[in-house]
Amino acid sequence: MIKCDNIVKTYKLGETETTVLKGVSFEIKKGEFVAIIGPSGSGKSTLMHILGTLDKPTSGKYFLNDVDMLNLSDDDLAKTRSQRIGFVFQSFNLLSRANVLRNVMLPLIYDNNIKKEERKARAEKSLISAGLDKDRWYHLSSQLSGGQMQRVAIARALVNNPDLILADEPTGNLDSKTGDIVLNTFQRLNREFGHTIVLITHERYVAEHADRIIELRDGMIIADGKASKSLLKDK
Repeated sequence: MIKCDNIVKTYKLGETETTVLKGVSFEIKKGEFVAIIGPSGSGKSTLMHILGTLDKPTSGKYFLNDVDMLNLSDDDLAKTRSQRIGFVFQSFNLLSRANVLRNVMLPLIYDNNIKKEERKARAEKSLISAGLDKDRWYHLSSQLSGGQMQRVAIARALVNNPDLILADEPTGNLDSKTGDIVLNTFQRLNREFGHTIVLITHERYVAEHADRIIELRDGMIIADGKASKSLLKDK
């Protein structure tokens, strides 16, 4: 589903060049739950931006479902982001004055081909999948706990039925207990519904909730293998 071939990313500031990714290559199959881990400055956030088509590499190739992302126009990339990729961020990025249901429906309102009734039905289905109780659906996002807000963000990422879910430090603003609930939600979405998930983190404990861990350091992959089974729920 994902193929990265010798990805290099170099930033220029005046005459100074900084290479953040140094020939990164890997593949991710449909239905995998993969964590990309690394310390600050390892290149993991830059790699996530490339996977999410928010940035382009300086050289190398990135294929999503056999489509070369580097050959697409800006309009086609925007369409790919809206229809094929769901994003979950550390800071939730919810509208504080909109209720939960409207926040989840937001990615759909710009598509004139989707009627209001269908938008609502799809949002409700996503909220159920994300595990948020129905009695919270008409609350403002500002009235929710951190864990509840992150589950709303997960539901919003699911509403377009994307091929890929990218989660960038999704437990970074949560306490450990709430973070476990969110991580278990990702595990359930992967195991029960087959969603392909790539989780970006700097914490080993968080990464161990995935099935596979790709470890970055100084812009290079230094390890790629199965996660410990101790934190993985039985399939």
